[in-house]
Amino acid sequence: MKKMMKGFTLIELMIVVAIIGILAAIAIPNFVKFQARSKQSEAKANLKAMFTAQKAFAAEKDKFSDKVGEVGFSPERNNRYSYFTGASANLTDRTVALEAPTAGGVDTGVMYDAFKYNDPVVFVPATLNTVPAIICAGATVPGLGLVGTTPIWTGAAQGQIDNDTAADNWSISTDNRSLSGTCDATGPNPSGEPANEKNDVNQNT
Repeated sequence: MKKMMKGFTLIELMIVVAIIGILAAIAIPNFVKFQARSKQSEAKANLKAMFTAQKAFAAEKDKFSDKVGEVGFSPERNNRYSYFTGASANLTDRTVALEAPTAGGVDTGVMYDAFKYNDPVVFVPATLNTVPAIICAGATVPGLGLVGTTPIWTGAAQGQIDNDTAADNWSISTDNRSLSGTCDATGPNPSGEPANEKNDVNQNT
């Protein structure tokens, strides 16, 4: 007596493949966004560390500084973001295995880890290592580093968290700010709380 061989028909297999394709088309873009959001935690953590270093320096010296070496700020390697404590373009070089601070302790920032993230199409040095404009307004005129003669300091981070051409921008300040205008973050922004000025997760270019 012959046994009946059971299996799937071609139509059944095609339906299953089509369902898997539809689910993948829905899930993959959302996964990419979640992945990008997780990378933003680097900027938030390092900006808070920068703020803490500034407050500790100010408690001892009774002033803020825009020099990373002076305040003791040095993010761990593998950083996707460049960090800025001042408005000048002197950045600690991270294009090689051993980072190279500029002579004289004049660095006002730390560049992203170009030794690891060395694809110039995705990680564009001319973009990421350029001092960003601070667009999140506060009670005073916004600016990077020290604002005039007032005892207010503002720092920033600029990085690449996906594969488009847009950068992800953050700022942090010793000033209590009310965020509005062209800033992606809105509402009250307390002193020491990072603000997402340009959210790369929401940008397509």
